[in-house]
Amino acid sequence: MIITKYILKNHLIPFLFSVFILLSVFILQYMVKMADRLVGKGLSVWVIIQLVTYSLAWMVVLVVPMSVLIATLMAFGTMSQNNEIAILKATGMSLYKMMIPPFIASIFVALFLVHFNNNIYPDANHALRVLLEDISRKKPTLSLVPGVFSQEVPNYSILVREIDQSTNQLKQITIYDYSQLPKVNIVTAATGRIYFSPNQKKLMMDLYSGEIHESDNTEKKIYRKLRFERHKIAMPADQFTFEQSSANSQRGDRELGARQLRVLADSVNDLQVKFLRDYDERIRNMLKYSPSPADNFGNQNQYVYLKAQQKIRNDEASIHDIMLRLDFNDKDYDKYWVEIHKKYSLPFACIVFVMIGAPLGSMMRKGGFGMAAGMSLIFFLIYWAFLIGGEKLADRGILSPLTGIWSANFFLGALGIFLMIKSAREKVTISFDFINKLLPKTWRAPETDDENS
Repeated sequence: MIITKYILKNHLIPFLFSVFILLSVFILQYMVKMADRLVGKGLSVWVIIQLVTYSLAWMVVLVVPMSVLIATLMAFGTMSQNNEIAILKATGMSLYKMMIPPFIASIFVALFLVHFNNNIYPDANHALRVLLEDISRKKPTLSLVPGVFSQEVPNYSILVREIDQSTNQLKQITIYDYSQLPKVNIVTAATGRIYFSPNQKKLMMDLYSGEIHESDNTEKKIYRKLRFERHKIAMPADQFTFEQSSANSQRGDRELGARQLRVLADSVNDLQVKFLRDYDERIRNMLKYSPSPADNFGNQNQYVYLKAQQKIRNDEASIHDIMLRLDFNDKDYDKYWVEIHKKYSLPFACIVFVMIGAPLGSMMRKGGFGMAAGMSLIFFLIYWAFLIGGEKLADRGILSPLTGIWSANFFLGALGIFLMIKSAREKVTISFDFINKLLPKTWRAPETDDENS
């Protein structure tokens, strides 16, 4: 019992430290990525805190498995460096027994992540989307940068030299309108205001004290110049903001738990059964009304022949439509099951990483955070490459969702079992001293007595 507590204690501190460091890195990366959209846009500190808080959900999903691997590598690496593993083996305790405490702990962490992925993560994603939609409705100037042309509105190029984020007031505006090619309109205005229409479908611009320059690329001699005191332009708003969907709209696949996703998958499957029945019925109708060349004699037979041909063409169009719907539903069905499997495969990675981290840590001669983080990054990149590749193949129907999403766990799990057997049967040491030899002599770390002996 004392040894069990000691091993778990060696894991707990590195795990918490890794979670803190990795979350800090992810938050910093997120803030840098979103800085140009959030900072200086008139948003309150509370709104920015909400955005970061809701975004923590997807960060936790990635950080926890990686922290489990780092903690396992650090714990067993430190024990190996202090010869504690050798001492425990000398007392008759195998590596398998040493792995039991972190293995059981990883199961509890995995169960926590399963609950998190099915209950907290979907709600946080939904809240994040709703918040972004709310910001986009109140702050349509978020996608405009002073002094830079914005190309986000289809068929329009917008230049604003000054923006008041608190009031959405614009100054020194130039708009290139390509919505009626070959005609091109250039609109300039001293001031203006930007806002969304009540149904959120149009981006409205109220312009004051400006000019409209009209030209036609096919008629070089035609040119008109109009002055106005006030002019209003309605532009499509679909591509201008973060997202343009209602806050009360149906949740996406990443905003639902496994139970809701299964309901959707079952409903899609029921539709598939219905479409397949329609498909069979259309095929039978084609065979029933298919005319033979011998029937093409006389006016009456000619009429029957043409009518049957028309019936066949209609059935062919219906069959084509049904096949398109079947293909579309197949993709939706696979997409739902991909998300279902992801909610369980990522938590299961915590168990797999213990199977890899324990034998690797016992082979390492150093158990520092830098070495553990580097090794963890390599394996996590391998895991992520398998996961992303499997997800893409599953979405395209090349692999089943089960195979595509769980392939990373299958591969690394097999590797972990191999490393466990290898490490338990014989003493294997992983040394990175070869990297030290590649460095200039002035940069090399001093050799210890153990290394010289």
